[in-house]
Amino acid sequence: MSGRRRQVHRLGDLLPGIASALGLNEELDAARAVASWTVIVEEQVPAASGASRLLEVRPPLLIVSAEDPATAQELRLRSAELLDAFASAPGGQRLRELQIMVRPSPKGDSAEPR
Repeated sequence: MSGRRRQVHRLGDLLPGIASALGLNEELDAARAVASWTVIVEEQVPAASGASRLLEVRPPLLIVSAEDPATAQELRLRSAELLDAFASAPGGQRLRELQIMVRPSPKGDSAEPR
């Protein structure tokens, strides 16, 4: 065994390069945006945690779902704060409008959409 030590890298530091090499930049960016939206809602609108999902980033729109009209209304009321937080989040960007679609989630369906 030689006296050379391999440099240790964190997986999170390697992912962008690997994603780029595999042509998966868009998918990685989308995953970051979804994760950021989830954290933002948990922190800023706890009552909507688990009841809202990021559907699409389509500048100038951030399109999200809400499971019920009350959650949608709460997100609308906090839209300026949510958009500001998304602008500074990993995978986020500055957008002008939050569009909310009410889409009840199917009960008992734990499978992620494809």
